[in-house]
Amino acid sequence: MRLIDTHLHLDDLEQRPEEAAREAREAGVTDLIAMGVDGATSRLVAGWASEVEGVWAAAGHHPLNQEGPDLTLLRELAGRPRVVAVGEVGLDAVDEHRGPEEAQRLWFGSCCELAVELDLPVCVHIRGTEQEVWEELRRHPGIRGVIHYWSLDWEWAERFLELGFHLSFAGTITRATKEQIRDVAGRAPADRLLLETDSPWGTPRGRSGAMRPAWMVDTARMLAEVRGIGLDEIDRLQRENALRLFSRMNG
Repeated sequence: MRLIDTHLHLDDLEQRPEEAAREAREAGVTDLIAMGVDGATSRLVAGWASEVEGVWAAAGHHPLNQEGPDLTLLRELAGRPRVVAVGEVGLDAVDEHRGPEEAQRLWFGSCCELAVELDLPVCVHIRGTEQEVWEELRRHPGIRGVIHYWSLDWEWAERFLELGFHLSFAGTITRATKEQIRDVAGRAPADRLLLETDSPWGTPRGRSGAMRPAWMVDTARMLAEVRGIGLDEIDRLQRENALRLFSRMNG
């Protein structure tokens, strides 16, 4: 297999980047896209992407920040060949550590503008902000990207799919109580499916401890079961979709 973990937090893992990437490759997860959540982590993962086999990066500004993004730095980092997206970005209305509501919207908008300017996809965080995220994305013609860690119902899936976005499924799809996520995973167009771990979060059913990129194989197996196809077909689909969206990975 040649699975692509399209969203993880490499700096938060218990493993060193080299160890995480090596273990993932041995399991069939050949490529990892490490998210930046502010200037410092974006710089860190961009550096790892240039040094560690199989690691790519995204430069972003998470809504849990309390201060605005350094757009000059993000623009510089996003210009590097192994930085393949603007992320993690988005809006959050739930986490107690979230940034101010109006500021979040401005920050998200500026990151969306940067993504359109650089022709890069955005990796979008949603927590209690479906309507607000949808409205903001509509304000940026030409924007493309993925709603990461999909957790919403089919109605919302249709709305984001209409915007041209991909849907990314994490280890939560394996959990017994997550029928809604499996319903969307089974109905979504084949050319919009992506996989991720969101490591160190999103541990799948049957595993214990912090999530590891290697365990994304569990998510792939569940997605294959839900869609009634073979694991080899999921492997092919997710890789084609990821390489089309994160087009710098083809370089």
